[in-house]
Amino acid sequence: MQLSLRLGDDQLKFLLLATAATFVLAGLDLVGAYFAKEWVERRDTTMLVAGMVTFGILFVVYGKALQVAELSAVTFGWFVFLTVGILLLERVRYGVELSPGKWVAIVVVVVAQAYLILGGPSKG
Repeated sequence: MQLSLRLGDDQLKFLLLATAATFVLAGLDLVGAYFAKEWVERRDTTMLVAGMVTFGILFVVYGKALQVAELSAVTFGWFVFLTVGILLLERVRYGVELSPGKWVAIVVVVVAQAYLILGGPSKG
């Protein structure tokens, strides 16, 4: 495996764990958001309970993720994957369409967030 030769086993393990954590966090957050939206629209107590359980699990997974990865990296990945997931969910499930200007704003926000989080330490 050429990737492991360049990164080293510890670095590869860290990269895989951090990436998996961000996907799991975003997935749990997306599922919780779906339950919240469905609860608001239908007032179904099952959706309320499912959402509460989902966000409880998310909290535990977030804590575990922070044992193996940096807060900023995990949170940024979670934010990006969640944003994409929410936009797709709204488009597919609820028929929400965004204007091209809003898509540009989304890209600008994600790029700015990446710069703030991943741009390295500031001097000062």
